[in-house]
Amino acid sequence: MRFRTQQNHMIDFLFPVALFFVFAVSAMTVILLATGIYRSTTEHSSLNYTARTSLAYICEKIHQNDTGGDVALGTYDGCEALILKQSRQEGTYQTYIYVYENELKELFIKDGVNAPAKSGKTILTVEDFSMEAVKDGVFRFTCTDADGNRDSMIAGTRSRN
Repeated sequence: MRFRTQQNHMIDFLFPVALFFVFAVSAMTVILLATGIYRSTTEHSSLNYTARTSLAYICEKIHQNDTGGDVALGTYDGCEALILKQSRQEGTYQTYIYVYENELKELFIKDGVNAPAKSGKTILTVEDFSMEAVKDGVFRFTCTDADGNRDSMIAGTRSRN
């Protein structure tokens, strides 16, 4: 009885190695594509964050304080401001939302009390922020963030004086 010896060919070694390299290159390509997609998505979302967040915040504040025509534009300490009046048992309070030194600020203060504009709580850093009354109870807000992205919004009140 003769035992047959199996001969090893070069292809028996090269095929698994080539298959491994094809798998490795494919996996690396998928990872690089996913990284690029993730990077562009996060950059796009961060570009819109400041401008849209500030406008959404102001819109929500207007809707929260939309009672009896207590939403108006005016000035506070020389700054253009959105003024939201609130009546409570202790007295009348006002919330001022304004821009001071490229920061969107909010100041909640009792009517008749004076405080400098710098004492407001900083909401976001902005490059430019403008407010205008389009008509009675309708306001346009435009925000430009530090990266130069500009967005605007129109908000209206339902209540009247």
